[in-house]
Amino acid sequence: MNVFEFSIIITLQNNIFSGLFVGQNLLTLKEVDSTNNFLKNILSNSKPVPEGTVIMAETQFAGRGQQNNQWHSEPGKNLTFSILLKPTFLAVADQFDLTRAVSLGVYDALCPILGDQLKIKWPNDIYYGDKKLGGMLIENLLQGQQIKSAIIGIGLNINQEIFPDGASNATSVKQILQKDYDLRFILAEICNNIEAYYLNLKAGKIDFVRNTYLNRLYWFKQNKRFKAAGTEFNGTITGVKENGLLVVDSNNKETTYNLKEIEFLNNK
Repeated sequence: MNVFEFSIIITLQNNIFSGLFVGQNLLTLKEVDSTNNFLKNILSNSKPVPEGTVIMAETQFAGRGQQNNQWHSEPGKNLTFSILLKPTFLAVADQFDLTRAVSLGVYDALCPILGDQLKIKWPNDIYYGDKKLGGMLIENLLQGQQIKSAIIGIGLNINQEIFPDGASNATSVKQILQKDYDLRFILAEICNNIEAYYLNLKAGKIDFVRNTYLNRLYWFKQNKRFKAAGTEFNGTITGVKENGLLVVDSNNKETTYNLKEIEFLNNK
């Protein structure tokens, strides 16, 4: 079945998107398997898709997180959307800088609402205290040594109050603040802030983006409990490499970790 055949598509002209391009072309879907998949299907057609296009779904029934983890979202309660960017100015070796910029955009949009307990958990989850508010999945299409395009899928728990048993670490803005929030307002703020950090990257302000990301990082410079290669240990996050590897110091020895090589034991 073609994705267009089971989705009601509404084009919205909404002036709350004050940025130059992110969110200016917005499609809202009633139901879709995955906004990332939908955007990839559009890109596979011959017609060009404007940079900054946003696909938002009221219901997403096959949403994915990192490493194909499933993303559960109650229909109409949360933000599930994808953004198309074309960061051809970024070298493939520097693609984690896009992860940094997007994570910071989400953080800056939510921080005025939630305050300083908000953090970015490496590599790109959004945490409030020790609970997960959301995360993202960035799929880059490479062409030689360039990033031709990036599809950025973001899922955030906003107004959902009850989560499945398997999502015991989840929380939402409503659970934290006991009030509903306008999804489109938060979406607009996220798009505006992502665009700002993206333009910083484009302007060559790489160190600013990298340093800001580090200072927003969950457990940065704190002695905490981790697990790697089947062994639990105390360690301190001291940095993130240019390519995105996490640097943890344990017993005065620094080790780098890739995604899924290290577990945060935030219940201990």
